[in-house]
Amino acid sequence: MTERKDAAHTTRALRGLEHDSPSVRLRAALAVGTSPDPWCVDALIGRSAVEPDFSVREMLTWALTRHSASATVPGLVGELRSELGQARSQALHTLSKIGDRRAWPAITRALLTDADNEVARSAWRAAVALVPEGREADLAGVLVTQLGRGGRETRLSLSRALIALGEAAVPTLRAATEHPDPRRRRHAIATERLARDPDAGFDFAIEEAKRIVALGTTGREE
Repeated sequence: MTERKDAAHTTRALRGLEHDSPSVRLRAALAVGTSPDPWCVDALIGRSAVEPDFSVREMLTWALTRHSASATVPGLVGELRSELGQARSQALHTLSKIGDRRAWPAITRALLTDADNEVARSAWRAAVALVPEGREADLAGVLVTQLGRGGRETRLSLSRALIALGEAAVPTLRAATEHPDPRRRRHAIATERLARDPDAGFDFAIEEAKRIVALGTTGREE
C-alpha cells in the first residue's frame, strides 16, 4: 500500500508541474522536494528549462538539490548543450547550488563567454563554486575577457565572480586595468576598487573608474 500511495503522490506532483497556475506549480515543486523521488528528476530538469515564473524556478532548483548528486548532475550537464538559453542558465544555476565538482569539466569556455548574458552570469557563478583548487588563475584568465560586457547587473556579476577567486585573480585583473578598450579598463579598475572596499558599492566604483580612465591613469597607488 505504501508504494502505491507514494507513486500516486508523485504522479499528482508531476501533473502539478504542468498546471497553468504558478502557485500550483510552486506547491508541486515543493512537494517533490519534500519527498525526493529519483523518478521525478527528469521532469524537474525539463520544467526548469521552460518555467516562466522566477519563484517556481527557484523551487525547482531547491527540489533538485534535495536529490542525490548522482541522480541530478548527469541530466543537468546534458542541459548545458541545449539550444534554449533558459535551459542552460537554470542547469548552471542548479549545479552551482549542488556544488558537486564532478560537473566542473562541463563548465566550458563557450558557456563562460555565452552570448546570452543570463547564461554567462550563471556560468560565472557555477565556475566559481566548482573550480578545483589550483585552477582559479586559469578561470580568472577567461573571466577577464568578459570585462565591460552587458549592463550593470551583468558587470556586477562578473566583478563578484572575479573577487570571489581572491588572490588568484589579482595579476590578471591588474593587467586588465591597462587594457586598450576603455570599457574593459573601467570595469577592471572598478572591480579592483570594489575588492578593496566592498562597502563603497559597485556604482561608486564604476564612477570612480570612469574618472580615472578619463584622466589616463590606473588610479593605483604605486
